[in-house]
Amino acid sequence: METSKKTEQQLIIEEWNGSSSTKLFKTATITISPSLQIQRSDNRFNHVWRRFLDAFVPEGFPGSVTPDYVPFQVWDSLQGLSTYVRMMLSTQALLSAIGVGEKSATIIGATFQWFLRDLTGMLGGILFTFYQGSNLDSNAKMWRLVADLMNDLGMLMDLLSPLFPAAFIFIVCLGSLSRSFTGVASGATRAALTQHFALQNNAADISAKEGSQETMATMVGMALGMLLARFTTENPLAIWFSFLSLTIFHMYANYKAVQCLVLDSLNFERCSILLQHFMETGQVLSPKQVSTMEHVLPLWTTLRLSETAKPLHRHVKLGLRVSSLDHLEMTNLLNSAGSFYKKEKYLLVERKGIINVIMHKDSTVVDILKSYIHAVVMAKFVAEKRSLHLESQSWMEKHYDVFLQKLKLSGWKTERLLSPSIIWKAHWHSELLDEKTD
Repeated sequence: METSKKTEQQLIIEEWNGSSSTKLFKTATITISPSLQIQRSDNRFNHVWRRFLDAFVPEGFPGSVTPDYVPFQVWDSLQGLSTYVRMMLSTQALLSAIGVGEKSATIIGATFQWFLRDLTGMLGGILFTFYQGSNLDSNAKMWRLVADLMNDLGMLMDLLSPLFPAAFIFIVCLGSLSRSFTGVASGATRAALTQHFALQNNAADISAKEGSQETMATMVGMALGMLLARFTTENPLAIWFSFLSLTIFHMYANYKAVQCLVLDSLNFERCSILLQHFMETGQVLSPKQVSTMEHVLPLWTTLRLSETAKPLHRHVKLGLRVSSLDHLEMTNLLNSAGSFYKKEKYLLVERKGIINVIMHKDSTVVDILKSYIHAVVMAKFVAEKRSLHLESQSWMEKHYDVFLQKLKLSGWKTERLLSPSIIWKAHWHSELLDEKTD
């Protein structure tokens, strides 16, 4: 008589929780054999804490963002916190100047003053966008600092407004105008930086989580601001000391925030730094190295440099208006166009030490990058008093492709050059004229 042996099968299932493969955590182990056993993980607090952090950090963090995301956000949150604390002080002063709490103040008067303030800010934002809108993306670091500096100036105007009743409207309108620049510049640079942080095409998620971080900083800042306003009421010295101290910290935090940024896109200054180093050593710097060398402060905050001390990118101008050339410059342009730029979509003209670039109306982003690099090479040769068109063209033929390849290997984005819009272009073609003799 045969006996049959029954085999039992055991199935083990692990339960994991997380929004991406880099953020998965085991929450339970289920064993079926054939009875059912469930062993839950003991780290319930850690699970709740991670779910709370999901509201403030992008999905897949930290692998879904660049390494400079965390230090930038820390300093950015600190400067935002100081902004909202100061906002309570400036708003308190502004409401006092309008007449809140005074029997002599009228509703229509306060409404009209507030309307003029907002109207000035709206018009200022439109004008600022018109004049500088195309330049914000190419100089994100600098305009980020400028935006917060203008915000500080706007708050200062609000705080000064009660001290000069006769000029109240002018002062608050000036403050509103200053803050309008802040809104445009801050929003545009934030969009550029969000694209930089996004490693997995997750710009929308990063933007949403940045909004959560800002909201948290706003709530904490407003609470601290109300507390500070309560303690400094009727004490002008304490108000001004608190405001100026927080403003200094705000400027320092902003400076540290933009210093943390390691941008891998090419703009005028970064391209100039890279090219100059390559021409001297044959090597290409990394984005991290260049980030420590480029200027983050606005140009007008630095001392006026001599012509020889200026960086090379200050000697190049993209988009020359052809009709501004005189007869001699036109003649030189004709000779160089026929000799050195037959296959190019740009022409280079040297005027008083400045290399001007004339772009063809059919030029592409690739042509713009190549023309700028060529112009920087020529600017370096001008400083060294060497032959311009011949030597610069020879350098481009030998080293341009090698330079671009090394940029890519070092982690640089070489698809385009971040530059303001080029509004002046040209179209040209050369013809051979036969001389007729009688």
